[in-house]
Amino acid sequence: MFVTLEGPEGSGKTSQGEALAATLSKRIPLVLTREPGGTEFGERVRDTLLSFGAPPLDPLTQLLLLSAARAQHVREVLRPALADQRNVLCIRYSDSSRAYQGGGDGLPEASVEAAIAIATDGLEPDLTILLDLDPIEGLRRRASAGTEGAQEGWNRFDARELAFHERVRTAYLQLARKWPERVVTVNAARPFDIVRAEILEIVLSRLAVDTTGGTP
Repeated sequence: MFVTLEGPEGSGKTSQGEALAATLSKRIPLVLTREPGGTEFGERVRDTLLSFGAPPLDPLTQLLLLSAARAQHVREVLRPALADQRNVLCIRYSDSSRAYQGGGDGLPEASVEAAIAIATDGLEPDLTILLDLDPIEGLRRRASAGTEGAQEGWNRFDARELAFHERVRTAYLQLARKWPERVVTVNAARPFDIVRAEILEIVLSRLAVDTTGGTP
């Protein structure tokens, strides 16, 4: 099964993903990965996109860079893991392009979908957990996390104007309405453990894995 975690900045995707992976890996074969990233090339793209020291990039350039990294990720990590009957948990995937480059930056939907189709070769998640959070609270969380490092601290996407982040959130919620069977929205404003428990319940129900450690 291919599960993705999505959401705006500060919604807890990384910490919740790591917590979920720690629990699921005791029950099922699991690969935890992320975008941008997941491969050596993807991590270089991540640094280019997030680092304040990198040159400014046009939204279309960002989309194409992300798509190139995604294409490598799909072929090097995701498809091989799924073919080996391992489950995959990915922090961000194609919905991020729809929300950020499409919703946030306003690139035409046709362009975004074309780039996604080429990069993914049709590989879409079985389940997407959307961690929904008001952008003001999300950015407050991100700012409190510190400013060291392009990957974990405050980065160039965090520093975008509030209106950009509001458009991203709106786009994510539109995706949840468009694909309700795949995208499940979770209120990420609540305490970490409550959110973690809800995510785990959703994923276990889809995996048909019971809480005693059974396997599908």
